[in-house]
Amino acid sequence: MIRHLPNFLTCCNLICGCLGIVFLLENRGVPAAYFVWAAGLFDYFDGFVARLLKVSSPIGKELDSLADVVSFGVLPALVMYKLIGEHSTSEALPYIGFTIAAFSALRLAIFNIDETQTDSFKGLNTPANTLFITSLPLLPPAMGAWLYQDWLLVAITLVFSLLLVSRIEIFALKFKNFTWADNKTRFTFLLLAVLLLALFKVTAIPFIILLYIGLSLGVKAFSKKNSV
Repeated sequence: MIRHLPNFLTCCNLICGCLGIVFLLENRGVPAAYFVWAAGLFDYFDGFVARLLKVSSPIGKELDSLADVVSFGVLPALVMYKLIGEHSTSEALPYIGFTIAAFSALRLAIFNIDETQTDSFKGLNTPANTLFITSLPLLPPAMGAWLYQDWLLVAITLVFSLLLVSRIEIFALKFKNFTWADNKTRFTFLLLAVLLLALFKVTAIPFIILLYIGLSLGVKAFSKKNSV
């Protein structure tokens, strides 16, 4: 039975995504971000447990992607759909939010057949994208006053959708060892992320994701400069 534990954790990820959608559509007052955090934990530990038990399988890989489409594709798309709808007079504009679901599914399909994405990602990974989108409603009103404009929300939707399928190299938080030399970028990011969370709590999450993207771009540019 224990060999099925990774798939059980993956299904928990899926259920978290489903619950997040239900609570969002029924306006129950529980932020979708909470369900995303839970789904992210299950998504991390299903792979970790599979490697620990040495029971990785093609079925597990496919199940993981199917769960991710819901938790890290449909759920953030609905969050953006509602955000745009609440701050736009257009009936059609909110549907642009579903671009996130389409590009998330495409990114997951690409990831499944791209065997080069082991130590790093090509394009923004779906959990990071979802953390950014679903944390926007958690921002304080003063910050939301300038952010919650329909044109800006649409721009965020399109930019982050393109980031999902871009070929930009984004570092992965996977440790083969814990030496500083091999993990400078990871340790730096984690230290700054913890500091931001300690100072600003959940408000820091979208900025942590921007830091994640910016640090990835900076490291890539620096390595290219040194290789010339």
